[in-house]
Amino acid sequence: MPEIYSTYEAKAKLSEILRKVRAGKTIRISHRGEPVAEVRPIRQTDESLEERLVDLAHRGALVRTARSKELLAPIEKKPGALKRFLEDRDA
Repeated sequence: MPEIYSTYEAKAKLSEILRKVRAGKTIRISHRGEPVAEVRPIRQTDESLEERLVDLAHRGALVRTARSKELLAPIEKKPGALKRFLEDRDA
């Protein structure tokens, strides 16, 4: 079970919380006794998008539908789109 800190404690003990997260623990933050957030290690993985979606569905974080795959399919592939986007953004 994750440790729980109030928002007040979390502000005062952020460095301590980050040490615990770097050690692999998950920390919950509560507001007036109600959990509102989790701080957890970033999961470094080589999972495919489909594997991550299956995992999220298994954990109840999302619901898969018959249209899920078509909604996540790229509309069109254009080489250099990211470069053009970044150039337009900086202009």
